[in-house]
Amino acid sequence: MAFELTFHGAAEQVTGSLYVLRAGASTVVVECGLIQGGREAEARNADPLPVAVDSIDAVVLSHAHIDHTGRLPLLFKQGYDGPVYVQRATRALCEIMLPDSGYLNEKDAEWENRKREAKGQPLVEPLYTREEAEQSLALFEGLGYGEPTTIAPGLTLTFHDAGHILGSAIVELRYDDEGRERTLVFSGDLGYHESPVMNDPATLQHADAVLMESTYGDRQHRPYAETLEELGDVFETARAAQGNIMIPAFTVGRTQDLLYLMAKHHDEWRLDKWHIFLDSPMGIEATDAYARFRHLYGVQLFETDSRQPDLPNFHATRTTEESMTINEIRSGAIIIAGSGMCSGGRIHHHLRNNIWRPECHLVIVGYQAQGTLGRRLVDGADEIRLFGDTYKVRARIHTIGGLSAHADQQGLIDWYAAFDNRPPVYLVHGEARAQVPLLERLRSELSAPASIARYGQTIAI
Repeated sequence: MAFELTFHGAAEQVTGSLYVLRAGASTVVVECGLIQGGREAEARNADPLPVAVDSIDAVVLSHAHIDHTGRLPLLFKQGYDGPVYVQRATRALCEIMLPDSGYLNEKDAEWENRKREAKGQPLVEPLYTREEAEQSLALFEGLGYGEPTTIAPGLTLTFHDAGHILGSAIVELRYDDEGRERTLVFSGDLGYHESPVMNDPATLQHADAVLMESTYGDRQHRPYAETLEELGDVFETARAAQGNIMIPAFTVGRTQDLLYLMAKHHDEWRLDKWHIFLDSPMGIEATDAYARFRHLYGVQLFETDSRQPDLPNFHATRTTEESMTINEIRSGAIIIAGSGMCSGGRIHHHLRNNIWRPECHLVIVGYQAQGTLGRRLVDGADEIRLFGDTYKVRARIHTIGGLSAHADQQGLIDWYAAFDNRPPVYLVHGEARAQVPLLERLRSELSAPASIARYGQTIAI
């Protein structure tokens, strides 16, 4: 009987992961992510899903990032009431991230409807609401790593540690068709082997087909030691200037990496004179999830038997009032706040209070997409607009590479090389500029039957 997969997302692009697997009479959706990257691209999230909702028997999600999970509440809104299989820690993070996504949808619709109402145009409704996202979580079934689970007749799911963020998984799907067994392996998003907190990605030895992410298939990450040295230099320079340090950071992964590195290098980086603020309600909740699932990684991020980061002078500021008190500090504050690309959130308030001060520093530790405020700052903007006012950019801007949560080109090649039977590999979750160099190396160095997945393409396994 048929065992085949169709690519309906993250094919020749990075976001919107969605694949439909047919295993005999069963239909399984693997990933259900939001399309991201500007208003025109994001409008496609409202397009009809590529499979009838009442035909879906199960959903499998590799990890909690919204480009892999963010259309799941929409699936629920349209009537899906079957199981959603995730790693247990992924469920904990989705409890934070999906309701927030619903809230943002509501705000976007509210803003759009103000303009439409003024023009007498028909109103729009949110893609889904916070409440619908919360309700969809009842469908989630958490699994551990290495626990084979039957999710449809003859179809067994096993999660393996992908090392990307907490709970991230390599998805192994094994189909037994009357004694004929075939295996599909989907890498999910693979972690970088020098990640501060997460484990190295697990390797597997056999598959009949492999889907592999290719986000950074065209580059090697800078040496980790250089990244640590650069961070240390930033703190040294900022201490001498006697200002504040602002660090926009992604809620899941990058924030926890920073807290761990500051704890590990606390004395070396002379952080004893600084007060370190995690000024992000979602970041605080995500960090709490890292505390609850600390058995999933090998470093000490928290004090023993505590959910408090093992970091002196650490302050978690949940409320608006607590956040506002940081603005009274003129020197000696390290402020970790969202959003990671400076596109919204509390970092805007800290920029308003510090970006015009030459003694202050802005430390960029993640990718800044084209069109975001973070990207404009990295590209050398002389001034920025915040809350209707213009501010001169006088703070020093530092861009720190080397803290990626994704494997680089060599990491991807090494992960695939562990398969002893050189199965066909289809590159997903990447742009052409990243995929072509990776494809060429896979073919030339490993003689891999490699290809780039195309939108709408169906492969037989």
